[in-house]
Amino acid sequence: MSNPLAAGSLTGKNVLVTGSSRGIGADTVRYFAEAGANVVINFRNKEARAVKLADQIRAAGGTAITVGADLTDPASVMAMFDTVAEKYGHLDVLVLNASGGMESGMAADYAMQLNRDAQLNVLDAALPLLSSGSRVVFVTSHQAHFIRTTPTMPEYEPVAQSKRAGEDALRARIPELADKGIEFVVVSGDMIEGTITATLLERANPGAISARKDAAGKLYNVGEFAAEVTAAAVETIPAENTRYVGDTTDFAGQ
Repeated sequence: MSNPLAAGSLTGKNVLVTGSSRGIGADTVRYFAEAGANVVINFRNKEARAVKLADQIRAAGGTAITVGADLTDPASVMAMFDTVAEKYGHLDVLVLNASGGMESGMAADYAMQLNRDAQLNVLDAALPLLSSGSRVVFVTSHQAHFIRTTPTMPEYEPVAQSKRAGEDALRARIPELADKGIEFVVVSGDMIEGTITATLLERANPGAISARKDAAGKLYNVGEFAAEVTAAAVETIPAENTRYVGDTTDFAGQ
């Protein structure tokens, strides 16, 4: 997938993408770095992958740092932003990409902790580094965005409900952000081929992803969706602060 951003178009800009050691987050970081941005690669427990990605970016002439943080731990989040402040001074783009809730062995309310509570805490911790002209991007799925009007697979229901709760909580902050000159946009996409979520859903409900692909006609892959997330950080914000990626005809209302 080609980079939607021109080389050098983000030179001097500082970008943090949560959950960016692999998958959509990793490709998003690559696109930003190729455009000249100084990037922060955030990871929870995939440090080796984060370091490898940072090394690749530096080898290509880019600037990258890796910062580990458990987003459900406020102290860990604060330490992450202390490091960002020390290294870069400020942030121009914050991409709230990290999510979860289908992992085994987690607390019953883990999905809500990560997909709602942690998103708000990350935003609050980032605010001192954001200023007028900066932008916050929240990444979600159609299955979560439309969960109030369109049922989803039972296996994904807790994640969908918690991500919609997170989206609602962040949207409630739009007036406050606007007063500071900080822009906000939601990127909502259909199921993405090749992601951990898709793999877990297919394992729990064999045939689920292929059935969704048949219904939608096309599912974006990781690189394609990452390109949309990257573009959302710089392009004009659509109506209702929402950028839709992929078919929405099977979903009703918001």
